[in-house]
Amino acid sequence: MSTLSPHLKDLENESIHILREVAGQFDKVGILFSGGKDSVVVFELARRAFAPATVPFELLHVDTGHNFPEVIDFRDRLVEESGARLHVARVQDWIDRGDLQERPDGTRNPLQSVPLVETIAEREYDAVCGGARRDEERARAKERIFSIRDSFGGWDPRRQRPELWDLYNGGKMTGENVRVFPISNWTESDIWEYIGARELELPSIYYSHEREVFKR
Repeated sequence: MSTLSPHLKDLENESIHILREVAGQFDKVGILFSGGKDSVVVFELARRAFAPATVPFELLHVDTGHNFPEVIDFRDRLVEESGARLHVARVQDWIDRGDLQERPDGTRNPLQSVPLVETIAEREYDAVCGGARRDEERARAKERIFSIRDSFGGWDPRRQRPELWDLYNGGKMTGENVRVFPISNWTESDIWEYIGARELELPSIYYSHEREVFKR
């Protein structure tokens, strides 16, 4: 395992501080976990934040049903090895009930919002940690690390609080919840450098390999 650069060590320490603040301020917390590289890094940071205890937060996977088998196998193996708790919200269940309809283009990523908001209410999470980063898009750049959401999952930039001197305010009204972004200040290259330095495993689909294909 290679040594973390001072820059990466600072980012890691900041994220661990944020996750410990979450544990101190909220009663029931979920970590959005898709098996992607960003969620793997967030989970690794959570493991380091609370070691030697297991992560006190529940993993939440909003499963579109269109995942690669390698990702699901990786997710289940990681949960078994780490002792983490996992809750899976399957988009297919909402479709089967008639609460959602398939899109003409067949993609299900935009259909994740309703299952996410309803699962947050059902599981009574008062905070949910995600792997979004500010460098991803302009809208993300406006997000606070502790970002208040209304009961419909809506975000109002005018209602976000200043975050000065690494102080985070988790106060919320009834029906609201907080989205927390522990790796907000990381970049894409930081993520990959950290994965290499910490020798984190990712689903094999991330790396070049032979696989069966078919012509359509």
